Amino acid sequence: MSPNGSDRSPRRPMRRKLLQAMTAGLVLATATGCTYKDFPRLGMPTPTTEEAPRILSLWQGSWAAALAVGVLVWGLILWSAMFHRRSRTKVEVPPQTRYNMPIEALYTVVPIIIISVLFYFTARDESKLLDLSKKPDVTVNVVGFQWSWGFNYIENVPGSTGNAKTDPQLNAIPDRYKKDFPADAGGVYDVGTPGTRNPQTGNPGPTLWLPKGKTVRFVLTSRDVIHSFWVLPFLMKQDVIPGHTNAFQVTPNQEGTFRGKCAELCGVDHSRMLFNVKVVSPAAYEQHLKDLVKKGQTGYIPAGIAQTSHEKNRETNNL
Repeated sequence: MSPNGSDRSPRRPMRRKLLQAMTAGLVLATATGCTYKDFPRLGMPTPTTEEAPRILSLWQGSWAAALAVGVLVWGLILWSAMFHRRSRTKVEVPPQTRYNMPIEALYTVVPIIIISVLFYFTARDESKLLDLSKKPDVTVNVVGFQWSWGFNYIENVPGSTGNAKTDPQLNAIPDRYKKDFPADAGGVYDVGTPGTRNPQTGNPGPTLWLPKGKTVRFVLTSRDVIHSFWVLPFLMKQDVIPGHTNAFQVTPNQEGTFRGKCAELCGVDHSRMLFNVKVVSPAAYEQHLKDLVKKGQTGYIPAGIAQTSHEKNRETNNL
């Protein structure tokens, strides 16, 4: 009991503060708008391709590693603060340790091990995600330009004549990608402006149609500056670079209309470089291509800036 007759313990204010801190943490955790189903994805959208879970797993593993390191660091900070705080009765300076080789070796080796593990998993997954050895079912040349997108569907569509392998509009695409183009692919195209909107959702930007369950290869080219092609629920994005062609492929496994955007600051109207991706059945996809033919959108729009001789030589040497 305290001198004034009260049984109030001096520990109670500390308990009250701890309770308040726990309440604040609970509010922060529940105020994010995430459900218990969303929480394991740690802010990532629901994956909608066969390849996206690999990216999600890498994201979750990185967070787990960061949390483990954080818990260790926080624990050491609290341990030092609690057990090595200044004594109220002793005023002398504690012993000073200038060199401790085991500790110095530890905080040098451990970060190297952590980075090496993260590098291994990142390199492993990147090689899988960028593997183009499988011939795609569908090839789309994505053309980025200020301030919208164009889509060249490299397909053999009835009513459209030509050859994508020799079409001058696609000269910016290297031969190593053209070798997988279908024969006599006259193709169709769609192109948007910042003011274009999807008729079903009202979302801004042109709409790229893709067939569900088919492997789609995106061949990325730019007409002006560096852009970045990012479909949010695909969990995959890649730069669209003038004078250099990038490519990757995915297999959509969920129908729906999804949002996409440019993820590279490309100028004053960068924020308006939006687009939509509509994943439909293969039959609906084929019908869409025929509808583009009826609209007169046959052939291809210019793919972009051709690659320099230096870049072409580099790619030839890597074949």
